[in-house]
Amino acid sequence: MQYRTLGSTGVKVSALAFGGSSLGSAFRDIDESEGIRSVHVALDNGVNLIDTAPYYGATKAEAVLGRALRGVRRDRYLLATKVARYGPDLADFDFNADRVTRSVDESLSRLGVDYVDFIQVHDMEFGSLDQIVGETIPALRRVQAAGKARFVGISGLPVHLFRRVIDRAPVDQIQSYCHYCLNDTALAGHLPYLRGKGVGIFNSAPLAMRLLSNEGPPGWHPAPAALRAKVAEAAAHCRARGADLGRLALQFSVANASIHTHVVGTASPARVLQNLADAAAPLDAELLSEVLGILEPVHNLTWPSGRPENN
Repeated sequence: MQYRTLGSTGVKVSALAFGGSSLGSAFRDIDESEGIRSVHVALDNGVNLIDTAPYYGATKAEAVLGRALRGVRRDRYLLATKVARYGPDLADFDFNADRVTRSVDESLSRLGVDYVDFIQVHDMEFGSLDQIVGETIPALRRVQAAGKARFVGISGLPVHLFRRVIDRAPVDQIQSYCHYCLNDTALAGHLPYLRGKGVGIFNSAPLAMRLLSNEGPPGWHPAPAALRAKVAEAAAHCRARGADLGRLALQFSVANASIHTHVVGTASPARVLQNLADAAAPLDAELLSEVLGILEPVHNLTWPSGRPENN
């Protein structure tokens, strides 16, 4: 396992992090005991960062993770969770200072810990940036001062929002998703800015929420039809070469050492081990070039998320 220093935090994080959304049955109904074993397998094989949120499975992911962490020494893992998103609809967001402060306490109770290492504003594009800058982040800084979180971060899909927020309210860490993977590298253009600010970087969903897989994306996936079609073509090309698109996608993302950690979700112990083996295997440069060529017509093609003014 490779470890990288996360921005200016001084914290060493594993290049692969465990994504907790799968524990909330985001991709399939899970067997809880299998999900718990997957957490233990990840920790036993060098993964030291776990990312979750109350939104995942309507608090199920945090509850299952809390049960998985019982009896595990607190110094064996770094723990990240989020505030402000509690369901799928716009009405399920609440960036109010009182609500996010209560949310932290609720998460700590479900997780069975006294503090989290990272507390993040979840999908900030669904809120008012003025409120996030003036109210939400200051509330999380008070949570930090109370010893309930070590670092404060923000997350979201539109990458340009990171600069718009950080210029007004510095944070320790960001979580971007689906924007540093085979089909979309929009995050790359923001790396010099983030590096200059000393911000730690979580790259979530390097397989683009399973879009970049031989099995194809789940039905709820928001990718537009043109992107789905090209990715299916790339997956077929990999299969014809005896290769796997998901393996190539993971290797591509992890190869960028300027990104500190890559968050991959699974509730399967076997898949955890496969992800670790895939990330460590040599990258096939010829296959990569061929796949990037197939995906070039849809490079950085994305989908809207959040308020119109934030896209």
